[in-house]
Amino acid sequence: MRLSIAATVLSAILAAPAALSFVPTTSGGSAFVQRRTTASAPPSCDVAGCDRTGAALTMSTAEAAPAEGRKETYQFQAEVGRVMDIIINSLYSDKDVFLRELVSNAADACDKKRFLSITAEAGDDAPNVAQPGIKIKSDLEAGTVTIEDSGVGMTRDELINNLGRIAQSGTKNFIDALGKGTADVNLIGQFGVGFYSAYLVADRVEVHTKSMQPGSPQLKWESAAGQSFTIEDDFDPAISDPIDTSGTRIVLHLKDDSLQYLEPSKIEELLNRYSEFIEFPISVWKETTEYKKVPDVEANADLKEGEEPKMKTVPQTTTGYERMNNQKPIWLRSPRDVTEEEYADFYKSAFRASYDDAMIHNHFVLEGQVECKAILYVPGMLPFELSKDMFDENARNIRLYVKRVFINDKFEELMPRWLKFVRGVVDSDDLPLNVGREILQKSKVLNIINKRLVRKSLDMIRDIEADEDSSKYIMFWNNFGKYLKVGVVEDDRARKDIVPLLRFFSSKSEEEYLSLDNYVERMAEGQKAIYYVTGDGKENTAMSPVIEKLTSRGYEVLYMTEPLDEICIESVRNYKDFDLIDATKEGLKLDDKDEDLKKEEEKLNEKYAAVREYLEEALAGKVQKVTVSSLLTDSPAALVQGAYGMSPTMQRYMRAQSVAAGGDGGVPGGYNQAVLEINPGHPIIQDLERMVKADKDSEETKNFAILTYDVAGMTSGYDIGDIKDFSRRVMALMSVKARDDVQDAVVEDDGDDEPRNVEVEVVE
Repeated sequence: MRLSIAATVLSAILAAPAALSFVPTTSGGSAFVQRRTTASAPPSCDVAGCDRTGAALTMSTAEAAPAEGRKETYQFQAEVGRVMDIIINSLYSDKDVFLRELVSNAADACDKKRFLSITAEAGDDAPNVAQPGIKIKSDLEAGTVTIEDSGVGMTRDELINNLGRIAQSGTKNFIDALGKGTADVNLIGQFGVGFYSAYLVADRVEVHTKSMQPGSPQLKWESAAGQSFTIEDDFDPAISDPIDTSGTRIVLHLKDDSLQYLEPSKIEELLNRYSEFIEFPISVWKETTEYKKVPDVEANADLKEGEEPKMKTVPQTTTGYERMNNQKPIWLRSPRDVTEEEYADFYKSAFRASYDDAMIHNHFVLEGQVECKAILYVPGMLPFELSKDMFDENARNIRLYVKRVFINDKFEELMPRWLKFVRGVVDSDDLPLNVGREILQKSKVLNIINKRLVRKSLDMIRDIEADEDSSKYIMFWNNFGKYLKVGVVEDDRARKDIVPLLRFFSSKSEEEYLSLDNYVERMAEGQKAIYYVTGDGKENTAMSPVIEKLTSRGYEVLYMTEPLDEICIESVRNYKDFDLIDATKEGLKLDDKDEDLKKEEEKLNEKYAAVREYLEEALAGKVQKVTVSSLLTDSPAALVQGAYGMSPTMQRYMRAQSVAAGGDGGVPGGYNQAVLEINPGHPIIQDLERMVKADKDSEETKNFAILTYDVAGMTSGYDIGDIKDFSRRVMALMSVKARDDVQDAVVEDDGDDEPRNVEVEVVE
């Protein structure tokens, strides 16, 4: 049972006389109802549910307490079967959580006992208090698992009220809504369904308990989750072990499909996952084998005097309780009281990161709408599970706890996936404890916590960036920069905070990363935009001919070296009042003198109309059009895309995705809007113009034109579609050059003044 430690509730429980039952009234208030003291038939439970605070049961009739030693049978409400079905089949998707729930209930009972021991007045009537703790033992022969706590225990009335009900009276509509998935899950915490998770693995449950109230007997509650439960005095030590002072012992008779929970190793695994930070000691009964050296009697039979006796190693098996939860929840302490060594040790142990030192941590407490305590870490290296898949579903980065009880580590709603690399612990008292992941995901509290965690994570990243040792942020960027790029694309709310943290190479940065702030600070005079080019890798991107258009004016160009860069930068649009412009797009404008340039290019287009028309005809199907550019300086031509075209890097990425999905690897035509820009001042274009005028129908002119396109495509980042055809054109060009050289060669023969032409056969 989940019992509140609120002083008012506890006072009411302790102050209530044994002959009184605390009963909710139909109006929502409470009233004390006097029990009759004469013996009669057992009462029938009006079971609509169980309050986690321990509110008493509403009885259809107020009957007398049973005589000592007598077993009383209480009938569940007819609706209980339906409610149990919802609990087992809807609330919990994983049977393992039964141990989490029952251990949590036991911890609450211990917590309440500790509270009462502090608040109780000293005197003869003060409760007899023992050290609270939790013990778990499995019995292979009996097929049972026993979970015992030395907490506050329960009286007969409390057994009826806390274990005989599943939901509060008058909540039928809520149960209906819960079954349909439309209920407000924040209300579920009011209902004591945690105990009933025992029926996920057990077909029969026994509860042996003894209240810490003076004179309370030991009682036994039992039910097979059918139509009834029984309560009787548990005074026979031959049947059950006596409880020393107070506490509760739950015995689970496991189903045939749940016998794996009889293994202590399985229990230990679940405790390490769910309950390693419970503040009360949790011990598991297990068999331990140690190997010790003892004298070898047989080998020492003929031992001579003075010789060293021979030893042998023998196994010694012992059984007993061994404590499991030795880890301390440091997030519950004040950050001022935790040392750096403790933070480091906690990171290594909690996240199994023995060989990694976190770059930075943030320990904080959130107050206001939601209260929670958390510690976040930025790893020093990329976690292994993220090295192959940056969004690996099995990478458990944020562990969610409620009152130190582990709930889950796969909530995408808790932390966005672009912060998948951040590790941490979040512990909130505002979340419902006893529901599964599917329902908890709908909680509004998660959304509030999400915003705070993102903000704190960004604070950590900014602290790394501001560190005097600049190599720390370079290391961070190399490991986790791609996650920030994803954040720019996916997180509209955090985009403005992420963009200043991005890093790029540029035409002037050489091997150093550059931020957008750095770029803006050193912009050339008169520059009105931030320019970038896309490519495949830093070296290939730097080869792009379009960079000449900008560097000739002293403008710096950012390099987008992978598909993710291109997607990321298209989500930014502008930064500090400067537009981000892709220089590989058609119609690049640089300054106010563009009108003059436009007129100049119109004249050049008219002058080289014959070359443009010839190229458009020769390259039909490969380019949309051919234009003359006055911005190119050293390259004969450049291949750019239309306003809505896709860069060559992105085209390769799309082909790979298409093949992976079983497609033909093609790119939709609308995404390839290649435009060939030619440089009229370059000798190659001038040679092409001369060849077109001389003989535009010759194979040599066609090869020369297409080769110009091929070179422009390669330097602009495009792949050569037909390598064989490209090689043929290059060989043809080389052959022409070789033929010309041979025809000009004159070889003089000995004794012959007449020159001779030497014929050389050229194989094409």
